[in-house]
Order: sequence, then C-alpha cells, then structure tokens
Amino acid sequence: MGLRKMKVEDWQAISMLLNQLEYPNTETFIKEKIELLINHPDEELLVYEDKRKLIGFISLHFTPQLALNGDFARISYFAVDRTIRSRGIGREIEEYCTELAKKRNCDRIEVHCHSRRIDAHRFYSRQGYTEIPKYFIKKLH
Repeated sequence: MGLRKMKVEDWQAISMLLNQLEYPNTETFIKEKIELLINHPDEELLVYEDKRKLIGFISLHFTPQLALNGDFARISYFAVDRTIRSRGIGREIEEYCTELAKKRNCDRIEVHCHSRRIDAHRFYSRQGYTEIPKYFIKKLH
C-alpha cells in the first residue's frame, strides 16, 4: 500500500479517476499522454495503491523561474477515488509532493481548482494553500 511512480499500464485506472473529476473520454488518449510525460524531467506522475488497486494519482509539474530565486510546482491533476476520500490518502500524497517540490528548489506549489469543487477547496485550505483570485486562460481551439 502506498505511493509509487505511475506506469503506462495504469492508464485505465487513471482514466476512471479522471472521469470522476468530470474529464470524460480520456481512454482514447490517456495512454499516449502518460507515455509522453512519464519520463519528462519536469514532471512527476505518482499513483497510490491499496491491495494492488490504484485508488489515487497526482500529476506534478516543476517550473523553473527566471525572475525569482525559488521555482514552483504545479499540481496539474490530483484525484483519490470518491468512494474512499477523507481517509488521509490525499493528505499523504500532497505532503509527499510538498517534500519533492522542496527538494527541487520550489518555494511554492500552485493548483487550479474549479469553483464547483468545494470539497477540494476545503482540502487545499487544510493543507495550507491560500486562494489567489486572478487566473486567466486563453482557449486555443
């Protein structure tokens, strides 16, 4: 039981968890995305297993900063199976990633969390995150 590096073979379980986050139909491309990111030097893909069942994952990206001494880490995707949330698994994953970020000279972690995810907002607040109200996005297609 615990954290390990993601493998390409995990793609179906990752797709199921992304579906719980309202990212449907990832099964058509998720395997290729994992293959692309799994060895990227600025990406950390981790899964959480319990009794050989994948029950959570996180995608963490590290971004060097030009104008700041410390770099930052960004949680791109983070999910724990909805049937077992609030048992400390998310906290364990996030705290492990915080230590990874510190080792990579990051002085902060950011996460974009949609306004509809109220429970996730409470989780991030408990973990010490603060809300920064401006976030801009430009859709390219």
